[in-house]
Amino acid sequence: MILISCTSDEKIEDTLTTETALKQNSEPGAPMLFATLPSGAMGSTIGPGGDLFVTQSGAAGSILRIDKNTGEVSTFASGLPVSPAPIGGVTDVVFIDDTAYALVTLVGSFFGSDSVNGIYKITGPNSYEVVADIGLFANNYPPTTDFFLPEGLQFAIETYQGSFLVTDGHHNRVYRVTLEGDITIFKVFDNIVPTGLEVKGNTVYMSQTGPVPHFPEDGKIVSFISDTSEVIDVASGAPMLVDVEYGRGQNLFGLSQGSWIGVTDGDAAEPGTGALVRINEDGTLTTIADELDRPTSLEFIQNTAFIVTLTGEVWTVDNVASPPFGI
Repeated sequence: MILISCTSDEKIEDTLTTETALKQNSEPGAPMLFATLPSGAMGSTIGPGGDLFVTQSGAAGSILRIDKNTGEVSTFASGLPVSPAPIGGVTDVVFIDDTAYALVTLVGSFFGSDSVNGIYKITGPNSYEVVADIGLFANNYPPTTDFFLPEGLQFAIETYQGSFLVTDGHHNRVYRVTLEGDITIFKVFDNIVPTGLEVKGNTVYMSQTGPVPHFPEDGKIVSFISDTSEVIDVASGAPMLVDVEYGRGQNLFGLSQGSWIGVTDGDAAEPGTGALVRINEDGTLTTIADELDRPTSLEFIQNTAFIVTLTGEVWTVDNVASPPFGI
């Protein structure tokens, strides 16, 4: 008999490797409340220090920073335009290096103010400058689909090849905006209500709720490479898909706000009917977490999903992606 001995360090390393493997192969955790915000929330991004940054919608006019480890909430920027609509005002945020750019919507003359619908560069805790007046552009170049908001409803912003992409959920298109504020129409759609954005390499992924009454089969994740490329259906089957994000490795996820409340255009989903779903290779969806209350935005830090809700909460779901994780 040959006995092979191990050092203490080797035993510790083996134990950690086993524990890591077990954790990676275990099921996703239950949704856990991570932070409670002062008011309703819409968009989010991962910014400096790897923390979560969340926009306060409606009458708040602010961007909050949430410590990724403790959940401590602090104000990153305030004094931005507000809106009487709960999904209006500061609807999304993105960073280029350490500079934040906020997307503002549902303000302006239609809502009784002189604020600009568009992209704002954050220059200080209480200061900003307008980069692009998307509302004016939308008003000057109206869509071919039906609309009643002349300046549209800009929903999400994402960086793309040194510029920005912005979805307009009311005018059914995607804009491309340069850092100098030049605006072009990047993609035009039928009445599909484009919402969230994700960019991986040269590929743009976009979620859509589909037209009222937002049937599950109309909730889709699509992809395209350029302004002239074909739009490809990636997955479908969840009502009111409002965001799409890559998690760890090659795992792509969608965020369903849930079953439409069924009153008027622009209404949110029924409370407690939202879900986090994983996109499968065959275009189907696997539910990772359900009974979410009107989620609006999704981000990932390592293998944990951070879900922002219209009610002003941030929830986490651990261990969401399955191995192998790739790069």
